[in-house]
Amino acid sequence: MPQRRSHVAPSAAQTELAAALASLRESLDAPAEFPSAVLAEAEASTAPAPALDLREIPFATLDPKGSRDLDQAFQLERRGSGYTVRYAIADVPGFVAPCGAVDTEARRRGQTLYAADGTIPLHPRVLSEDRASLLPEVERPALVWTFALDEAGLVEDFRLERALLRSRVQLDYTTTQASLDRGEDGPAALLPEIGALRVEQERLRGGASLNLPDEEVVRTEDGGYAIERRHPLPVEEWNAQLSLMTGMAAASLMLDAKVGILRTMPQPDEKAFDAFRHQTEALGRPWTTGRYGDYLRDLDRADPLTLPVLEAAATLFRGAGYATFDGSLPSSTEQAAIAAPYAHATAPLRRLVDRWSLAICLAVSEGRDVPAWARDSLADIPGLMQESGQRASKLDAQTVNCVEAALLTPLVGTVVDATVIEIRGERASVQIADPAVTASAPVPPDTAPGSVVRLRIVDTDISAGTVDFAL
Repeated sequence: MPQRRSHVAPSAAQTELAAALASLRESLDAPAEFPSAVLAEAEASTAPAPALDLREIPFATLDPKGSRDLDQAFQLERRGSGYTVRYAIADVPGFVAPCGAVDTEARRRGQTLYAADGTIPLHPRVLSEDRASLLPEVERPALVWTFALDEAGLVEDFRLERALLRSRVQLDYTTTQASLDRGEDGPAALLPEIGALRVEQERLRGGASLNLPDEEVVRTEDGGYAIERRHPLPVEEWNAQLSLMTGMAAASLMLDAKVGILRTMPQPDEKAFDAFRHQTEALGRPWTTGRYGDYLRDLDRADPLTLPVLEAAATLFRGAGYATFDGSLPSSTEQAAIAAPYAHATAPLRRLVDRWSLAICLAVSEGRDVPAWARDSLADIPGLMQESGQRASKLDAQTVNCVEAALLTPLVGTVVDATVIEIRGERASVQIADPAVTASAPVPPDTAPGSVVRLRIVDTDISAGTVDFAL
């Protein structure tokens, strides 16, 4: 679907916004710069030379346009009536010395943060955007998963190996979607076919995808900020299915070895399901039969009431965490939305936990003992990821709040129309069309989701990221 952009141009409000965003970054204790010892170690680091040479395999990457931290590369081909999928992951375990300066700093950061005025990387950029990144037309060590799929997209077999490769091309989502829509050949030509089969496998497992519209603060050419909201392209979902397949394979390896770390999420309880059913009935889009994943998958994305339904469904996707185990399996191993055991194992340049998953999986695949550093520190990872996740959530939410306040500052005193997304007591989450802003506002009694209310913008506070509305 087309993206919608609301723009904050350079102005007094823009100056205040820039100061607010800088202050937010400082409050998170998330410096973009690295200590000199970390930079020196990153500059000098080298990964083990792989014995397997896959440089003749035409890998490609697929990421947002302009990305430099390329964690994954893929290669797809037919295999009889089925398929071979090669999925290469940046060899971060090979580059980062256990308990060294880079490792210690990465544990403190937890994950790459995406701020409006630039990224705050997990690793020094010499690694994450250069030497360890799977950039095109350069030789890189990687951890390569090779999957054999049958004609229905079901995994028949897989293996994991350390290999040397050379990615041929860096694809981006928008251009690749347009190419696929035109029926052109290329590295991603089989992705719609394989991706659709994997989506069907997800349905058969009972998995569910929320697929809320993306909301991102971006810089504009004139130095201002913009909020972009758009639904993910089909190619993004197909690409995500390759990552999900790899995460499930990683989980199975670790479960078989009885050592590892899983990404888990409990099944919603009946109380949550009942509440969601009542919300869909109130919205006039009742969920009456079948699994909730099928219901969400079949929603019409062009329907204005689909967004309120998806917002309500977010309550079913709660409780995600990490479960570590060594010697005995955790009481719960499933990620309910995926409907299978699952592990984070495909983004080691940007997420700390993936390095542990990959190091353990590679050792298991090669018949070696799990590295002592990974085993000894395994129990620390859930806490580190929770802390970094809270930091990322605060940064994302408050950044959007500040930009939205800046967007509405010129409109103080005016009246705008807003569509009600979700009722929250005497207030509601509402969507203003122009500028595209989501906010909390008072609503009249008995207001229903999907209805339109008229709101007066009373005041804004850009530094606090707040907007005051009156009916």
